[in-house]
Amino acid sequence: MAAQDTADGWLGIDLGTQSVRALVVGADGTVLGSGAAPLTGHRDGVRHEQDPDRWWQAVCAASRTALGATRGARIGGLAVCGTSGTVLLTDDTGRPLTPALMYDDGRAAAEAARAREAGLAVQDTWALPKALWLTATYGPGRITHQPDVIVTRLTGTPPPADSSHALKTGYDAEHDTWPGSALGRLGLSHARFPAVVRPGTRLGEVGASAAGATGIPAGTPVVAGMTDGCAAQLASGALRPGAWNSVLGTTLVLKGAAPAPVRDPTGVVYNHRAPDGVWLPGGASSVGAGALAARFPDADPAVMDERAAAHEPSGALAYPLVSPGERFPFRAPDATPLLLGEPADDADLWAALLQGVGLAERLCLDYLHHLGAPLDGPLTFTGGAARSAYWNQLRADILGRPARVPQQTEPALGMAVLAAYGTAGDPAATLPGTADRMVRVRTLLQPRPGRTARFAEPYARLVDALETRGWLPSPVVAHARERLHADTTG
Repeated sequence: MAAQDTADGWLGIDLGTQSVRALVVGADGTVLGSGAAPLTGHRDGVRHEQDPDRWWQAVCAASRTALGATRGARIGGLAVCGTSGTVLLTDDTGRPLTPALMYDDGRAAAEAARAREAGLAVQDTWALPKALWLTATYGPGRITHQPDVIVTRLTGTPPPADSSHALKTGYDAEHDTWPGSALGRLGLSHARFPAVVRPGTRLGEVGASAAGATGIPAGTPVVAGMTDGCAAQLASGALRPGAWNSVLGTTLVLKGAAPAPVRDPTGVVYNHRAPDGVWLPGGASSVGAGALAARFPDADPAVMDERAAAHEPSGALAYPLVSPGERFPFRAPDATPLLLGEPADDADLWAALLQGVGLAERLCLDYLHHLGAPLDGPLTFTGGAARSAYWNQLRADILGRPARVPQQTEPALGMAVLAAYGTAGDPAATLPGTADRMVRVRTLLQPRPGRTARFAEPYARLVDALETRGWLPSPVVAHARERLHADTTG
């Protein structure tokens, strides 16, 4: 009998930057239980590390809380997502040998340059350069992604990596292989890399020891997950070609669906692959809500949103990078946060940061259009920032297009969807169909009349400022201006 026939729900686990979230979700999208546990890391300039043992402690706490709320619900399976590009070294049993270098750790720029010279299209903060840095700093070890640490503890055996997390470690998703000759030129032995499987593949079952620690029943199937950006895309239901999901959390990630890879010679847009073979192009920016937390650590977001509404547009113009360097919609390792003009007060500065993220989001969509990506499907907002009704509406206004917000905006929901799909036992089951049943739309947004035009001039100024600094290539600038002109004169 398939797990679908006996399960009450599926467990999704999200290893985020600041917390671990766990959701138990029923077949109709009802959240049966949820739990969270905080995570801390160490930041110092371009350095950003976390202790892998803390991940397991947080997973145990979050899972126990989520499952406790279900009062004995039968769990059909689980999947785990992590931050894209986070990597560490482990021994052959899966025991961590190094700290984990997080998704935005910037210490491997020299190694990234070496990898590009070897013919690999990688960015400075991707996992492969960091694996090189870790190997040079700590010695050889098994290259391991964030969720694999948790799956090892759950099943008792180091798993193969999923192709989604392996992408930024150099895995060729189009040909389903590691680029052996290029990795050899970098001095990396093929033996240091894990085997790779498609997301949704069964990896094993929860063992007795892990069951005692987490509260997850022993024997629960564990399926291969995806990165947090892809998990949020699953949670949005944006899985048919032309649909896009904009994930706004600490940083901004855009993920879409396309029938073929979206080719980008600069490498800032990359293509994951869904379990059913559909391509999931997208990119990860370094702007995001983290800029608000850095500037206003003790602020009440709801109060500040209400005050910011009086500043549309703001008297200042921001490109609110959370950490140095930009990854999408352009690659500029030397980029720094941008604030032009003098905000009138804290509310105006808050407004500038909110609007700056929205303007950057518009530039991301313009760049995707420049590359020929299909953009004619629905746009969905997910991520922690989607809890802000004001920011959601502001973004729709700036973008000049409708958007929808699901009831649950978390990557953990996407992992519950993937767990349900991976344990279906039905060859006719599809990932989009599973998501359609489990993703509930909470809000439909329409741009307010006249509001999009208010942000045309700030957007034009931002594009000019990014070009002046040498960060945004001229062809992209020209395309963004052309799209702006069409929007304001059409």
